Order: sequence, then structure tokens, then C-alpha cells
Amino acid sequence: MAHYEPPKQSKASQLIDVIVLVVLTIGALFVPLWMGMAGAAKTVAAPIANATWEALGQTPAQAAKYEALGYTPESAHDLILARFDYSFSVGALVAMVAVILLYYVLILRFSDVEYREVIAEKFGQK
Repeated sequence: MAHYEPPKQSKASQLIDVIVLVVLTIGALFVPLWMGMAGAAKTVAAPIANATWEALGQTPAQAAKYEALGYTPESAHDLILARFDYSFSVGALVAMVAVILLYYVLILRFSDVEYREVIAEKFGQK
């Protein structure tokens, strides 16, 4: 039986592969931030008029840590009370499921083709 030898890839195409993967990774991480779809919460659900550490629900130890960082109850108000928004749309959910399923089917198809090529190369056609 012949030993399988994978096709050789040039240094230039390896470099292009790395650059494309880095760009895709950075894009996947930062595009949602740029589109405002991810990141820290942006709105305060129920603002407090006269903010104190007690009204913000902070213990004396927590208040001391905030003060050590330079925060006052007024400046820490939005930071403490901002909550993440977990709402979503059904359309976005369906679109995401469709993208994931399409990707899965595509990967299965490409894997099947490559698997059959390797088997045919190693053991010959039936």
C-alpha cells in the first residue's frame, strides 16, 4: 500500500491562509461591537434620582472599592444599574439557525468529497 502524501502548499499560500483567518477572526469579534449588537449594556432600566451607595445596593466594602477607583455614587450610577438586554427577534433566531445548518451541511459535503478522494487515492476505485 502506498503511503498517503498530502498535497504541498507554498509559503505564500500559507501566509495568505493565515492573513485570511486573522481577518475573519477579528471580523467575527469586532463586527458585532461596531454594529451595536454586543458589548456592555447601554441603558439604565430604573434610574435613581439621588444616588447613594445604599440606594445603589452596594455594601460598604463595594463602595470603598468603587471610591478607590475614583467613582462617586453619581458617576457609578449608570455603571451599576445598567443591565444586559437579553431580548431577541424570532427572525434573527431563524436566520442564525439557518446559517448554522447551512454551514453544517456544507462542511459535511466538503468532508465527504475529501474523504472519498483520500480513500480512492489510498485503496483505489471500486
